[in-house]
Amino acid sequence: MAVILVIDDEQRQRDIIKAILDDEGHEVFTASSAEEGLDLIGKLNPDTVITDLKMKGMSGLQLVEALPDTPLKPSIVLMTAYGTIASAVEAMKKGAFDYLTKPLEKDVIVLTITKAAERMRLLRENLRLQEELFARFKIEGIVGSSAKMKAVMEIIKKVTPAPVTVLVFGESGTGKELIARAIHYNSPRKTFPFTAINCAAIPDSLIESELFGYEAGAFTGAVGRKAGLFEASDKGTLFLDEIADLPLLTQTKILRALQDREIRRLGGKDSVKVDVRIIAATNKDLEKEVSEGRFREDLYYRLKVVSVQLPPLRDRKEDIPLLVEFFINKYNKEFGKRIEGIADGALKALNEYHWPGNIRHLEAVIERAILIADRETIGLDDIRSELNIQGRRGVFDIDIPDEGINFEELEKELLKKALEKAGNVAAKAARLLGMSYKTFWYRLEKFKIHATSSKEDTPS
Repeated sequence: MAVILVIDDEQRQRDIIKAILDDEGHEVFTASSAEEGLDLIGKLNPDTVITDLKMKGMSGLQLVEALPDTPLKPSIVLMTAYGTIASAVEAMKKGAFDYLTKPLEKDVIVLTITKAAERMRLLRENLRLQEELFARFKIEGIVGSSAKMKAVMEIIKKVTPAPVTVLVFGESGTGKELIARAIHYNSPRKTFPFTAINCAAIPDSLIESELFGYEAGAFTGAVGRKAGLFEASDKGTLFLDEIADLPLLTQTKILRALQDREIRRLGGKDSVKVDVRIIAATNKDLEKEVSEGRFREDLYYRLKVVSVQLPPLRDRKEDIPLLVEFFINKYNKEFGKRIEGIADGALKALNEYHWPGNIRHLEAVIERAILIADRETIGLDDIRSELNIQGRRGVFDIDIPDEGINFEELEKELLKKALEKAGNVAAKAARLLGMSYKTFWYRLEKFKIHATSSKEDTPS
């Protein structure tokens, strides 16, 4: 059922349309002039307005122009005689939904109103989803109360209003895409597309066509024109994750797109104007990549207008209880469970773990624990296997001397011991420590530890 307002200065016409729509189960109101109709629109918030085009006083076209431009503006259906169809078409260009020609036919009226009501249903659903999305990525909704995360959030608040490029640094799993989405959905571009691409996951031979699109015949298999992600993100935000993995030629084209605000599709001759905000991210030391010739210096400085450094989870362990609570609530809803919290011993184990996979790793542990837990709280047994706790002396019962320990030296020693046990094969050592191959290799490079890497050991 829809709420419908019928506006016509002829009472007989109003009564006929009202009777037809009443029979269809709609709630119908009437007005004898556009001025009266405008007043009722503000009070009733109707789904659809059916109005005559020519009336005494304000016309139907003037009514269309007078409506405020709001996300849930009612669908306007104009009634017009054959001789004024051109005026009805002009009104549609200004925002009217459709028009009906006189004499009116019942079936046409019913079908048009059905389509108008469906449009409003879709608009409301879209607005609801947008509001949920905006709420999800509120800056205040980013989980963390540690000093380092508060500093990150302060930077985000300052950078969101301006269309500047942002470079996000951080290890894998620290939430770089979450930060990029928070920037987008709190910016003036929030109603336009947010598009993300993992540059490391796309082969060099395909990355340019993904970013810039192509024309028909640009290469074998290009049977038609395809828009790239720059065009798809017009007026919105393009998030380039793992940007350090882009080939140098592609880096050059991205630099040109940033400078000229235009791109050229593969095989194309004409430039295409684009208005895109770029947020890039990497887990590598880009200054080192620049010095060693693997990343363009001019692109580095063009991207680094504002930089955000995300701390690894091991450096913000005071946030672990908040993150655990967040993930418990999330997966309770997803799995229909009623886990109320986490036991002290289990939380202690989470706090003492080194988290090589960062927040993504913690989320996976809690997700599994929620799934298998058969009590009201998550216990140590629910996470033991995920943290590789074997009930023997290990990372969780190391004695810390009064003078403290050097965590980096401890981590370095752990990496070396894992390599020794794995015969110096990096992929095997990574599995022993529960790390992804990529994260493990990043840690080796940081500490300048040599390891053997063979093709068959490297995950594809």
